[in-house]
Amino acid sequence: MHMLGGNTLASAEAEQVLQQLMAERGAPMPPLAQRRREWLERAEAEPLPAGTKTSAVEAGGVIADWVEHPDCDGEGVFLLLHGGGFNAGSPVTHHKFASYLSQATNMKVLVPDYRLAPEHPFPAALHDCLAVYGALLSETGETDQIAIGGDSAGGGLVASLLVAIRDAGGPLPSSATLLSPWLDLTNSGKSYTDNAESDPQISKARHDEMGPLYFGEADPSHPLISPAFADPKGFPPTLIQVGDIETMLSDSTDFAAKAEKAGVDVELQVWPNMWHVWHQNAPDVPEAMEAFSKIGDFVRKHAGG
Repeated sequence: MHMLGGNTLASAEAEQVLQQLMAERGAPMPPLAQRRREWLERAEAEPLPAGTKTSAVEAGGVIADWVEHPDCDGEGVFLLLHGGGFNAGSPVTHHKFASYLSQATNMKVLVPDYRLAPEHPFPAALHDCLAVYGALLSETGETDQIAIGGDSAGGGLVASLLVAIRDAGGPLPSSATLLSPWLDLTNSGKSYTDNAESDPQISKARHDEMGPLYFGEADPSHPLISPAFADPKGFPPTLIQVGDIETMLSDSTDFAAKAEKAGVDVELQVWPNMWHVWHQNAPDVPEAMEAFSKIGDFVRKHAGG
């Protein structure tokens, strides 16, 4: 298990973002409908990398968006499961994210518009992602050119998806990428207290409120809800990127240790002084672009030729 760490100083651009996030910390959380609307409006107003192509499709009965950066000329597909606490986010909120991912991996990116909680609690989102993955398999007939990944709750969905596919005896993708993943909906990791003061965005109290919207009456330690409690044996090569100031840091470090013990080819990158899914701050923050570059190196290394 490789780890990226150390006391590297953050860039001036990262420091500026972090100071802004810290200044906004503790502000009241708007109602869910407002949060969804405002995130969508921000994303629609943000320019995409010049030449990015987006198009809506249906895959396995689920609406999804294809996103392709103009530099992408590869044949592979990256299935991106968006974050948003299982209750917010959409393909549109992740168009820019997906474009930089497409550029880095040289793959077209497919972002499913999976059903959100609380209107559609577990296992609706997982079922949608399974349907999309099945549709990709039917289209390609092989997995060596399919990579999957996700950020935050989407990272948790990726791990849950792998458990479900493996347990069903299905073919697994060439690699998995988990970015600041939410893997433990019991929120019981050590960093939930250790990093309570350093994380400018995520708090245990906030996650304790959001989790039940997704798992409802189910047991939050169910391995398909919290893959932190699953056996990762048989997982494909897995990259985990997480910031060292994150409340959810231990979700990543504990899972990486568990995966390594299970024989998984896992690469853990703990980024100094980075916040939750700093990738969203590309291209302005150099660490975000560097993270995408490392994702590209990892995915291309494990994709079939």
